[in-house]
Amino acid sequence: MTDTDLEIFAVAPPGLEPALLPEFRALGYKDARYGAGGVTMMGGWADVWRLNLELRGATKVLARIGSFRAMSLAGLDHRADEFPWDETFYSGTTVRVEATCKRSKIYHAGAAIERVERALLKAGMKPSADGEVTLKVRIEQNIVTLSVDTSGESLHKRGHKEAVGKAPMRENLAALFLRQAGYDGAEPVLDPMCGSGTFVIEAAEIAEGLQAGRSRRFAFETLASFDAVDYKALRRAVSVVKGPARFFGSDRDAGTLKGAVANADRAGLSAICDFQCKPLSELKRPDGAAGLVIVNPPYGGRIGDKKQLYALYASLGTAMKTQFSGWRVAIVTSEPGLAQATGLPLSQGPAIPHGGMKVWLFQTPPLK
Repeated sequence: MTDTDLEIFAVAPPGLEPALLPEFRALGYKDARYGAGGVTMMGGWADVWRLNLELRGATKVLARIGSFRAMSLAGLDHRADEFPWDETFYSGTTVRVEATCKRSKIYHAGAAIERVERALLKAGMKPSADGEVTLKVRIEQNIVTLSVDTSGESLHKRGHKEAVGKAPMRENLAALFLRQAGYDGAEPVLDPMCGSGTFVIEAAEIAEGLQAGRSRRFAFETLASFDAVDYKALRRAVSVVKGPARFFGSDRDAGTLKGAVANADRAGLSAICDFQCKPLSELKRPDGAAGLVIVNPPYGGRIGDKKQLYALYASLGTAMKTQFSGWRVAIVTSEPGLAQATGLPLSQGPAIPHGGMKVWLFQTPPLK
């Protein structure tokens, strides 16, 4: 396999595939294309490592290691036995096998998993439900496609966030919403209901140009293609981040806010993140240039009584209109009616599945 003939697929949150593509462009991958489920490009293993390190909006990075036709389980047995597994996995590697079957003569995923596990065992690997790396087998129209999950844990797990509030916003979703709201790292960001600080910390990381995966390990580090020296060259050194604060978060829950402070500290961003425990009624506009207010308020699905939330949204709108002239506002909610209760000139983005419901990003132009 050469340095450019590996098909790489970055999984995106449903509905946000177009928002992930600009990250590829920013990294210099001009031929990447988005489609259903994510973004695809051709590259090599070094690109796989780099994408895992850099991408903020992706959920996983998958690498296609091969494909072949199989019209029966016996055919799958034969082709799986012939497959060069040792080019991808070291002997003794524990591998979790997952399979899906669509419009194929092989229609039983469990039987397909058994055949592939048997072939892996013959090749010296150790199939296991708790494998250190996952092999995804997709059988569609009798074509078997083999892909390796090179990420391991979901990429929203940055590695430095321990404290989590109620109904948290995932980091990769926050990054994509920030991008959709026009944030490019050059302006201040404020979240007046910040919870564990996801929007604030993610915005600060983008502004500092930090690698999303700098604090964690990845499944690709267990693969036969991994080169620790070359990978180290891809990791950028992190310099000390200095103030003044440009990213602001507040919340009325002291315990949750304490977690946000700790999360920012572990990320090395304390100097530019200012967290304060206060209710929305005490919100003040920060000194300096206008920027972006982005907030994921309660919307009744899991937190709060929806009927009682209209007043909260109205208060948010009043604070924005009276104090935040020149700022843009972005609101994530599952209830268009609640967004409208702010009285702000909001436009509505596409529906995004989140936590078993659909949410929308509503945003304003700079407020007058």
